[in-house]
Amino acid sequence: MTNPPPPGDWNDPTWSAQPSSSPPDPTLVAGQPVPTQPGPADPYAPVDPYAGGQTPPGQPAYPGQPMAYAPPGYPPSYPGYGYPAPPKTNGLAIASLVLALVGVTSCGITSPIGAILGHVAQKQIRASGEGGEGMAKAGIIVGWILTALMVLGIGAYIAIIIFAVTMDAASDSSY
Repeated sequence: MTNPPPPGDWNDPTWSAQPSSSPPDPTLVAGQPVPTQPGPADPYAPVDPYAGGQTPPGQPAYPGQPMAYAPPGYPPSYPGYGYPAPPKTNGLAIASLVLALVGVTSCGITSPIGAILGHVAQKQIRASGEGGEGMAKAGIIVGWILTALMVLGIGAYIAIIIFAVTMDAASDSSY
């Protein structure tokens, strides 16, 4: 069966030369699986050493039987692969957090140093891609909070001294 010619004077030679479909295969029965057709061999396909009908070790001899053990090479191991190494932690980030926390016991003397080192560490981490960003941020936060508390404490101490001196001076002038 061929396609009808196109309308007009133009005639496509490929329409009249090719049939529209191939005739059905008389050996195929409806409802039965279609047999696989041999295709060209894949030159990159892995070679099966058990293609001659032998059962590989570990495979059941009959379908439905459980395997005795995993076949050799399963799961495959790839040397050199694994989890990526975590990035190196920046040393200034560690020092920042340590100095900021030591400021709790040293009345805040090391806290501003820890906060400043935290800022320097953050700049280095952005430039180099090292780890420790959280430690640097914690050093900044703890360092500045303890520095503010130290400044408030010194201010309160000075206010108490001034108050005590003025009260003492007021009590002396009343005599």
